[in-house]
Amino acid sequence: MDYIKSFFQYIKNYSKYIDFTLLITYIILSLIGLVMVYSASMVAATKGTLTGGIPVAGTYFFIRQLLYCIVGFSIVFFMSYFMHINILKNKRVQQIVIFTIFGLLILTLLIGTEINGAKSWINLGFMNLQASEILKVAMILYLSFIIDKRRNRLKQFKLALMMPLFLIGTCIGLVLLQNDTGQALILCMIVLCIFAYSGIGIKAILKWSGPIFAGVVLLVIFSIVFKGGILSQHQADRFHVLENPFNYESGIGYHLANSLLAIGNGGIFGKGLGNGIMKLGYLPEPHTDFIFAVIAEELGLVGVLIILGLLLFIVYKGFLYAALTDSYFFKLVCVGISSYIGVQTFVNLAGISGTIPLTGVPLPFMTFGGSSMLSLSIATGILLLTAKQIRIDQYHRK
Repeated sequence: MDYIKSFFQYIKNYSKYIDFTLLITYIILSLIGLVMVYSASMVAATKGTLTGGIPVAGTYFFIRQLLYCIVGFSIVFFMSYFMHINILKNKRVQQIVIFTIFGLLILTLLIGTEINGAKSWINLGFMNLQASEILKVAMILYLSFIIDKRRNRLKQFKLALMMPLFLIGTCIGLVLLQNDTGQALILCMIVLCIFAYSGIGIKAILKWSGPIFAGVVLLVIFSIVFKGGILSQHQADRFHVLENPFNYESGIGYHLANSLLAIGNGGIFGKGLGNGIMKLGYLPEPHTDFIFAVIAEELGLVGVLIILGLLLFIVYKGFLYAALTDSYFFKLVCVGISSYIGVQTFVNLAGISGTIPLTGVPLPFMTFGGSSMLSLSIATGILLLTAKQIRIDQYHRK
């Protein structure tokens, strides 16, 4: 009985440092995503469209996503209340995590499961693990740790960061070898956001990354124009579709054209939850890659703006805590997590709306998937843990 009292007293004592607005926003987004996964998948699941032609119960994907949410909630609760902040700063922990993920990325290339052209998953039986999702969080912590530790040598960019960047670059290269361009793009953008905030001179960044970036851009342009090079024919076709997807509606533009139709069908208030038409066989993977189109059709512009507002609130909170803390490490972690959620949201929406080629990147907290939910929950737990420590530090300074 005394243990139970001590437990609740501990929870009470630390609750005053927890940012409940951030925690509640995470919960609301996860619950909305759970409902939308059910709405997007229930009909297709019973027809077997999403399960290789094998009909399953309409609640199949809902129940799995519910389990992922429960695991995610448990992670966030544990990290918020019981994890010590020093674990994030521990050099040995950092090394173990980053090299474990490095090993998982190699393992994925060797025995991974290929889905929609990307060999990015390891089948664990109860879920498909996507190591590149977990890499996002590990990379944020690792870069924040290294830059904080070597901040006095940042002007000597080559000496301070070339080896860590080589490791990160190798991991991103492994993701590219899995044919997962979308995830590789997000990883690169997170790195650039952390660098931009860290105070590393723009000249240094351009000096070391500019030639590589320019070379990749030229190769991509070459692939599009001459239909050969680093892009597969399927990837090059995604660029051609952008000029007018409805010109390719019966072929390579089918997915994007139907996505745009679904978004347009929603109007201001949407057709109502569960009443969407385009998820009934017109949208491929309506519970994953195209769930935003389902949201737009069923909840309309109002629903879309509410969800985007909640996502932007988490991004805002990360930048707010980065501004409030004196810890360089905390600043970079908060900015990294905000960049992760913000960039991924942008890439998903831009792909679904035809602004950039479709990438298959999940919409944070909305898309079905255990790896994505696990990664986002860990990221949110780290942000809440960091926010708690910042609040504790501010309390003791008063």
